[in-house]
Amino acid sequence: MNRPFNFCAGPAALPEAVLQQAGGELLDWRGTGLSVMEMSHRSKEFVAIADTAERDLRALMGITDDYAVLFLQGGATAQFSAVPLNLLRGAARADYVNTGQWSIKAIAEARKYCEVNVVASSEAERFMTVPPQASWNVSADAAYLHYTPNETIGGLEFGWTPDVAVPLVADMSSTILSRPVDVSRFGAIYAGAQKNIGPAGLVIVIVRRDLLGAPDACTPAVLDWSLQAANASMYNTPPTFSIYLAGLVFQWLQGQGGLAVVGERNRRKAEVLYGYIDGSDFYGNPVEVASRSWMNVPFTLADAALEKPFLTEAKAAGLLNLEGHRSVGGMRASIYNALGIDAVDALIGFMRDFAARRG
Repeated sequence: MNRPFNFCAGPAALPEAVLQQAGGELLDWRGTGLSVMEMSHRSKEFVAIADTAERDLRALMGITDDYAVLFLQGGATAQFSAVPLNLLRGAARADYVNTGQWSIKAIAEARKYCEVNVVASSEAERFMTVPPQASWNVSADAAYLHYTPNETIGGLEFGWTPDVAVPLVADMSSTILSRPVDVSRFGAIYAGAQKNIGPAGLVIVIVRRDLLGAPDACTPAVLDWSLQAANASMYNTPPTFSIYLAGLVFQWLQGQGGLAVVGERNRRKAEVLYGYIDGSDFYGNPVEVASRSWMNVPFTLADAALEKPFLTEAKAAGLLNLEGHRSVGGMRASIYNALGIDAVDALIGFMRDFAARRG
């Protein structure tokens, strides 16, 4: 029996092949008599799992030895504090771009540790557009500039990488592994796993090594990037099963042909779904066309009273988790790597039928 299509924004769908492999290895990983969940993180078996996961991620993203790769706990939210604690390095100020709810949370956390200069904000436009870099008011003495390439809640995405003089820091939770990215443009990248990487709880940090080594004195040990790098992400017990599953996802992505192939597939999925929405009088998307997300597609219905029937009927049709975030309402289809064009075609088919019956 075919599984339903899961359009959840996170924790999100995982590749079915990965789930099947993990299921087959759940009770006995490769003849050890143990589940990965039962292994010591210091065992040679798990160290090999972690090393392979890091190697495969580096290969997928083209991460050079100039960068440390960390597999940590606490999700991206923990990194809202870790970023200033590790990167201020004696500076009093950091620059942030505000493009939505996750930017707002990162800014609020950073203000506990330093002065935050909001270089640009699209809040006055209800976060429907990305502020052009020519309008940004950057600081002369900022330690770094932080931005959120994709706002999961609002479906707003940068179609370009900022060009700044200070280390560029990105919360890539919603876009990592969805297409190729030039890691060398960044001082640090962090990403919660529950979109395109694996189960919730894991966060990956990719940080240029020259930025390690001078955390604030009050930095908790588990948030100290240099300490975690020196201990191969095992200063404390890491999220072992999440790392194992992330490694399976990395291998699956390699089997798909790598990020260039996956990126083209994602571009096409978004193009088809937005094309249907834009050609419909029944559905709409308010985000500026140039700033639309490939991963998170919010949409509205002509009559908001039809939202509950839409969700009920969609679920019955095997289309799950289409409700928009509680802060913005409407609908949202998150079309991460694990969902193919068949999921988008099924969604459009349902949307077309619902509009014909209810419009």
